[in-house]
Amino acid sequence: MTADPSSSSSSAAAAPSVKGVARALSQHHRAVVGFLFGFFVILVLYTTASGQFGTTNTIVALRSTPAEQNGRTSPPPPPPPASSSAPDNNNSTQGAVHDMENGKKDEAAKTMGQVRIEDKNVVPGRTDMNKTTVVNSDNVQANRTDQSGQTVNEASDRMEEELIRQELGQDGGKNESNVKHGAPPKPICDLSDPRYDICEITGDARAIGGNRTILYVPPAAERGADGQEWAIKDQSRKYLEYIEKVTVKTLSAAESLVAPECTSRHAVPAVVFAMNGLTSNPWHDFSDVLVPLFITARAYDGEVQFLVTDLQPWFVDKYRLILANLSRYDIVDFNKGAGVRCHPRIVVGLRSHRDLGIDPARTPRNYTLLDFRMYIRDIFSLPPDGLGIPYKEANKNATGGVDGGMGKRKPRLMLINRGRNRKFVNIPEISAAVQAAGFEVVVVEPRRDLRLEEFSKVVDSCDVLMGAHGAGLTNFFFLRTDAAMLQVVPWGHMEHSAMIFYGVQAKEMRLRDVEYSIAAEESTLYEKYGKDHPAVRDPESIHKQGWQLGMKYYWLEQDIRLNVTRFAPTLHQLLRTLQE
Repeated sequence: MTADPSSSSSSAAAAPSVKGVARALSQHHRAVVGFLFGFFVILVLYTTASGQFGTTNTIVALRSTPAEQNGRTSPPPPPPPASSSAPDNNNSTQGAVHDMENGKKDEAAKTMGQVRIEDKNVVPGRTDMNKTTVVNSDNVQANRTDQSGQTVNEASDRMEEELIRQELGQDGGKNESNVKHGAPPKPICDLSDPRYDICEITGDARAIGGNRTILYVPPAAERGADGQEWAIKDQSRKYLEYIEKVTVKTLSAAESLVAPECTSRHAVPAVVFAMNGLTSNPWHDFSDVLVPLFITARAYDGEVQFLVTDLQPWFVDKYRLILANLSRYDIVDFNKGAGVRCHPRIVVGLRSHRDLGIDPARTPRNYTLLDFRMYIRDIFSLPPDGLGIPYKEANKNATGGVDGGMGKRKPRLMLINRGRNRKFVNIPEISAAVQAAGFEVVVVEPRRDLRLEEFSKVVDSCDVLMGAHGAGLTNFFFLRTDAAMLQVVPWGHMEHSAMIFYGVQAKEMRLRDVEYSIAAEESTLYEKYGKDHPAVRDPESIHKQGWQLGMKYYWLEQDIRLNVTRFAPTLHQLLRTLQE
């Protein structure tokens, strides 16, 4: 059989056509595969690069200084998305601008500079502050969404703002170095005691005369954006109306730079205190000023200077030996003059533990009221404590000794008579009764201008100090150990006052405390108002109506007509006690 020529020709033509199609398909396939492979490689590279940049941003967002970490007061919310570092910088810039608007350009500029430097280490290409601000502003808008397209939650924003406030300082002026110093300095004034306020400044302390102001200039590293200020009464009774206030200030950083310069510099500390108030009454002189001054200044051993507000010349004159011993330096009238005195330490105010008392646990060297009495005796050059009471010392070698009143000298009793209220109206009769009981009597009526140098020696020569409840008994500081204080307690339930103002103190100072409470008939209130008046018949009803009424009757209106017959047993008992 013979083949068809036309069919053979068609087959020959079809073969190359099929091969061309196959070749085209193969090329197309390779192109598709190459495209997909290239796309995959690009995708991998893109993903890797994106991951690296995202990780970098996450590190920036989580970085914080130790001070920031310690300053958080509550657990932070979940970390923000990877791109949230950029808003930090933008908020920092806004915070710094706010600071500059409030006059804090230097601190804000330093903070911005620190942020800029840190950013340059993380994201290359940021070369100046303006570019940093622009880039961050763009990122605020571009990076405020997460992968799902949702906005960053408000908790993250609050966390960022808190970190920025900590970085800049919530007071608008702290840079990183200030934050590292930790808590603010301890206040220099203590207002917690119910009796007194006190301020203690150690370092650069400046006292400005004339305007009653004390300044503390802190070291540069401790200065804050804000200062502190107190106004206190510089005496031991902070609620007295008669004491004007002294201003004490810790200067801020800005104020420290313009603090008034020292016009004089002093190597010793200073104590600032007031001499007025209830002074001129001996009890208050000691209770309000001298004992508190002893507590506050004795530990300096005289190496301290007194800056006195409301200086009272009579007080300085009367108590000059005590003042001169507590301080070897001239007393400064702090109300006068305009100089700036600089001291290494200034104490403003006087410590006081209780009325006419000392708590040894609260004193620098565990001083007691007995120490104070010994101190006073030493200042006034009185005999040492080793000697007995005067009449025993005088009669040691006398025939018959001191027993039975057979010595050469009788015990001496100082009878103090008040000049106004609560005075004895029958002094001659009382003096005679005291002598009849076996005592020698010395009657005195102390005055404010009394010269203590001489009077202290008279008191020291006595074995008994007798008087009605009142300021004159304060002279018991000049008595010897084992001498007696005989306190006559007026009518009106005044035994408690007699004990807490004098009795407790006498015992603490190793003196004999003897008290005689008068009867209603021995009070001049009995003569004035009669036995049925509430002030005579029922003192408690008077006290219940307030201290003013009790003061009126029992402290101010009352005098004493001592019944010597009723009083005699007390004198005899006292004599026997002294002879023991």
